[in-house]
Amino acid sequence: MSAPSDFSTPVLTAMNIYPIKSCRGTAVTAAELTPWGLEWDRQWMVVTPEGEFLTQRTLPELALVEPVITADSLYLVAPGQRDFQVPLQQSDAESTVKVTVWGDRCEAIDQGEAVAQWFSRAMGIPCRLVRIGAGYDRLVSAKYDRGNPAQVSFADGYPLLLISEASLDDLNQRLAEPLPMNRFRPNLVVSGCAAYAEDEWQQIQIQAVPFDVVKPCTRCIITTTDQETADRSKEPLATLATYRRWKNGVIFGQNLIHRSKGTLSVGSPVQILS
Repeated sequence: MSAPSDFSTPVLTAMNIYPIKSCRGTAVTAAELTPWGLEWDRQWMVVTPEGEFLTQRTLPELALVEPVITADSLYLVAPGQRDFQVPLQQSDAESTVKVTVWGDRCEAIDQGEAVAQWFSRAMGIPCRLVRIGAGYDRLVSAKYDRGNPAQVSFADGYPLLLISEASLDDLNQRLAEPLPMNRFRPNLVVSGCAAYAEDEWQQIQIQAVPFDVVKPCTRCIITTTDQETADRSKEPLATLATYRRWKNGVIFGQNLIHRSKGTLSVGSPVQILS
């Protein structure tokens, strides 16, 4: 399933945040780590009126919504919609609601009727936008936290996802048409290692921050969604299924838990601790 690692020092070559779960990502060159992961990553989420989370699995059109963090707002752009701004400053008037993410029941802050109507028009179904608030509490699965509990944002299950460029290169050599890295929505992209070397890593360090590499990322239908058009195909899942099976699915990339705060910068070496 994995290829032998080489002994060069990998380098962090790209970082991405996804302010709204399942919407378009933003490349950054530096980012602070919060208790939940990279600053602003998956801090907002689209939900049904009942508070159930929504993703590209059922709404591929979410890929076409581009959220941009500005000095004072979450700026939203989507085809056929007027641009919209959600203030970053929380108001005491905002209402606390309960939302569900993969069975986890969490406290969030509803972002108001105006943006709910904006997303409802863009998606074609009733929905609302919520944000992590002061009372938010969601833990990584104890099965994979290595006895050291950690928080996670509205991400599926872990604070960060890492993929090597070599792994994507290997996959693309097997595909009739190569795919960009954005199909896999990683937070951290590294170069300077063998394909799937990340499968073997147990702990790494970037700058002063240690990370536990805790679990392979099991891939879903979102990887088959073109992030520029929202069109779907059979790849890469069909090809990954031929050589990257693990338990009940196919894997690509590794989930990480950061063990301290700090700042990450593109170009930093990635030390393999174990």
